[in-house]
This record gives sequence, structure tokens and C-alpha cells, in this order.
Amino acid sequence: MDSLSNWIVAEAGKLGFDACGIARATALGKESAYVEQWLEEQHEGEMSYLNRNKEKRYDPRLLVEGTRSIITVLYNYFPKQKLPETDNFKIAKYAYGADYHDVLKRKMRQLLERIENHVGKMQGCRVFVDSAPVLDRAWAVKCGLGFIGKNTSLIHLKKGSFFFIGHLFLPMELTETGHELTNRCGRCTRCIEACPTGALDAPFRIDARKCISYLTIEHKGSLVGFDPKRFNDWIYGCDICQDVCPYNRFSLPNAEPEFQPSEKLLSMRKEDWKNIDQAAFEALFKHSAVKRAGYEGLKRNIDFIAKEN
Repeated sequence: MDSLSNWIVAEAGKLGFDACGIARATALGKESAYVEQWLEEQHEGEMSYLNRNKEKRYDPRLLVEGTRSIITVLYNYFPKQKLPETDNFKIAKYAYGADYHDVLKRKMRQLLERIENHVGKMQGCRVFVDSAPVLDRAWAVKCGLGFIGKNTSLIHLKKGSFFFIGHLFLPMELTETGHELTNRCGRCTRCIEACPTGALDAPFRIDARKCISYLTIEHKGSLVGFDPKRFNDWIYGCDICQDVCPYNRFSLPNAEPEFQPSEKLLSMRKEDWKNIDQAAFEALFKHSAVKRAGYEGLKRNIDFIAKEN
């Protein structure tokens, strides 16, 4: 089993994953207690889905019966080319290219295919990419792929935090490949100090109701009452707490063609954003995660922030 686990990690590397680890499927005790407290404080805002299927979220064996091992992978999305900042609004780096759900799932299915070619077909295998009640960051930590920073992001010691997380649930016992890392932020509080809305109101704690990323994507109501100046021109998502993190000085550009921004996206300027219509939105974000906000949501964000421009 040791050699099989090592082989799986190596195959993941050959497929382009930036890190891979394996952990035994078990209930998440301390992690579930943290989430429960966070929910009790109503920090989730309108994300009511976080209150559903909580038992399955805390124990993967309840989500997929027969699961015995979890393989977690990281896939880099740090861009080769950032969107121009002059006379422009900002969108989160993860949304520059194609929808990560589709890209990462395809690659993870390739990994599963290689595993089954090696050990034989298995019943009950599942691939998850931010699409089910799974505590993504908790399993990445369990698999030894990083630690949770004060900005609540998963941070890889040598590669930073600009990664997508994916999981394979397998009905077979595998040797664990990593060990959990304790926090390595030390005395650094750059993320907390840089957050313009005070969403990071304490180390390792985020109030989604104040978070620019939440407000520009998940929040469906009006933005009246918020200060558009504090949004710093972010119209979809926000990378501030990651951009200032010292560990991201190690970030290297991703090698995924589908994550590269289109020429049209690179050419957009504030006036183009202000005048964007439904057809232009669909053409620009046809296969993008930005469709989660939808045209009306993005237009609301642009109109709100444009008041200060």
C-alpha cells in the first residue's frame, strides 16, 4: 500500500497537479466544531447551503458510503498575465479563464482512470471539485498539502495559496502520505491589515457578510449601505488577502491553457465594463466561473463601484 500511494502521488504529478496527498476517510471533529461556531455566529450570510447536509460535510463516509481513502490534489491558477490595472476594474484571478470545476474534474477523472487501470475497476469512486458538502481545506490539511492561514486560505509552504482543491473518494484503504501542518503565519498579520472591509475580523476568522468576494458573488441583494470605495474596484471576487501574503512570493504562473485570459478580457477597460450588455457578457464569460454571479449580478457590482469612478 505504501508503494501504491506513492505511485498515485507520482501519477498526479505527471498529469500536472501541483501537489497530491492521501488521507484516511474519517469524521472531522475539531474542524466541524469550528464550522458550527462560525455558522452559529451567522458569518455565512446568505450561503444557506452551508447549513444543509452538515453531517455529510463532517464525515465523508456518510456522503459516499464505503469511502475509505481520500486523495486531495492542488491545481495552480496563478496567472501568467494579470489583467491590466490602469483604467480597469478587477476580477479574481481564479476566474480569468475557463470554469475550474470543468477543467479540474476532467483532469481528476484522468487520474481515477489511471488508478483503475492499475488496480482494477472500483465501485463507489467519486470526484469532487467545490460541488458537494466537502470541507475542502480541511482535507487538504489532512493530506499534508498545507496549513490554514490567518486569511482562512489553504497555504502551501513552498507554493503559496493560488490553488484549486479537488478530491477523489475511493473505497480502498491507502497509506496516508502526509502529516498535518500547524499554522506557519507566525506574527504576520498583513492579510488582516490589508482587508479593506474588515471581513478578517480576527486571525483565522472571516465574516463573509463583509467580504468583497462574498458580496460580489454570493450576495444577491442590494449593495446599498456598503462603501464602494472600500471595494477597491473589485467587481467579481477579491484577491487582496492572498496578494499580500508573503507565501505567495513563491507563486509561479500556471501551465493550464484553459486558465489563460482571452484577448477580449485583457482589452477590457472601465468604460467597456460600464457599457457591457447581456450579449457581451455571454461572449466574454461563456465558459467562466463568473457566470455564477450572472449578468445582472456583475452589472450590479459595476454600477455600484462605478459611482466612485
